[in-house]
Amino acid sequence: MTFSSIVALFSAMIILASIPSVSVLAVTTRAATSGFIHGIFTTVGIVLGDIIFIIIAIWGLSFLAEAMGSLFVLIKYLGASYLILLGIGLWKSKSNNIETEEVVKSSLLSSFLTGLFITLGDQKATLFYLGFFPAFVDISKISYWDTLIIITITIVAVGGVKLGYAFLADRARFFISSKVRKRINIAAGCVMIGVGVFLLTKV
Repeated sequence: MTFSSIVALFSAMIILASIPSVSVLAVTTRAATSGFIHGIFTTVGIVLGDIIFIIIAIWGLSFLAEAMGSLFVLIKYLGASYLILLGIGLWKSKSNNIETEEVVKSSLLSSFLTGLFITLGDQKATLFYLGFFPAFVDISKISYWDTLIIITITIVAVGGVKLGYAFLADRARFFISSKVRKRINIAAGCVMIGVGVFLLTKV
């Protein structure tokens, strides 16, 4: 990849990551209800899912995508069910002014899985990347070094933008009362349930 193509791809990835989406909703929801650290773990899950699809797309591993087709469907339904349960939990949860260390430790995995399931639930992402990357790199001549550059760009661009959303959501929660925070938990629960239903119904 040339320097200009790297800059162009990085810019495009930042723009795509900044567009309000299901993943942005997930990151901001987790950060607003549980803190910035949960936004970080949700972001890690999202980025990992993107990397998996990127590797499948740029190396032309269509046979792998086909072989894993049933697995992706299973992940989709498991992920959707998990998000719906998580949403119900948020709806019923009590609002705490200060989160305890025990709560953080026990639910960081759930934040990571939220991000991962949301990303892996859309197996059509592989097709998107297959159509997206040829504008920046010759897929037929791509090298391991190019792959590493693309993955790095994804981590920095996508991860950076999502963390920005998480930080803003986390800061905002300090300026609201516990009563309002309870309402936010209910709204966040509705968002998670909605995301789960979206994954279930998405073709």
